[in-house]
Amino acid sequence: MDTTRLAEALLDRTAAFATTVTGADPATRVPTCPDWPLRVLVGHIGQAHRWSADIVRSGPSPVPDPHDADPSEDWADWLRQGAEDLAKTVLDAGDTPVWTFFGEQHARFWLRRMLNDTTVHHADAALATSTAFEVAPDLAEDVITEWLEMLANPVTASLKPDFAQLHGTGQTLLLTDHDRSWHITREPGGIRWTRDTAAADVTLAGPARDLLLVLTRRRPLDDVTLTGDRALAEHWLAHTAA
Repeated sequence: MDTTRLAEALLDRTAAFATTVTGADPATRVPTCPDWPLRVLVGHIGQAHRWSADIVRSGPSPVPDPHDADPSEDWADWLRQGAEDLAKTVLDAGDTPVWTFFGEQHARFWLRRMLNDTTVHHADAALATSTAFEVAPDLAEDVITEWLEMLANPVTASLKPDFAQLHGTGQTLLLTDHDRSWHITREPGGIRWTRDTAAADVTLAGPARDLLLVLTRRRPLDDVTLTGDRALAEHWLAHTAA
């Protein structure tokens, strides 16, 4: 997706998140983020958007603690302001390289990262409030793709050592919604993935939205169709907690 599409999508997903949480009890527990009440989840989203915009403008700064966030009583307006600030900051930055966890990259890195983070946390909010969660297939696809890109990056295991447990000896997983596929190989030095549709030790099939929710551990494995080595899929999920 180009930067303009990412910016538009961030505003849309943030608005959808805001609609989901508006009117809900701030103390509602978020089952997929067990240490957080809904107020902290809302705070995290608005806080993360503002933090990312500051990185694009001024460089790295300490990761904020979501428990310290102080969302406005008007959650929707506060969330919208943060998303608009990030979208405008990235669009204004153009091709300027900025700091990221993986070295200098185009400023759009932060727009994409926050869009995908917001999408997953919208699912958290929907589960906490027992409301529907929908996402366009191309956005669900990019959440999955970015997640695999990060897991395949050697830097990631240094940030979270448990990800090193994903290394293997050639075991393969295939994710597919029939229109889109991701073929993952677990190698001694890390994971490698392609868009191949070759047979794998285990295949997870279903709509992109459902694959997204299962891969991010928001829904159980049985929400997609599994063929092959279930233990391999369970091991993968057990060691990919973000």
